[in-house]
Amino acid sequence: MKAIRIIITGKVQGVFFRQHTKQSAEQMGVKGFVQNMSDGSVYIEAEGDDETLQQFIESCKRGSPQSSVEKINVADSAVTGFKHFIIRHGDS
Repeated sequence: MKAIRIIITGKVQGVFFRQHTKQSAEQMGVKGFVQNMSDGSVYIEAEGDDETLQQFIESCKRGSPQSSVEKINVADSAVTGFKHFIIRHGDS
């Protein structure tokens, strides 16, 4: 099990990016969350095996059909044992 943090910038709010990300995560078995940030970016914490997380990152790079991803920043994180993948609301 591995954990990562992802920050995505571009046209990623108001374009169903979080819902698209949640659907991708659920299909792949990735656990964690996605949320909009006040600066217009999207923040994700994700857990899964290395190969699955690489596929998830590629899905995040593509984004939703309406989005336009400009930059993606991925960093390793500590595993916390998420049970599901959820959309979090607000910048917390």
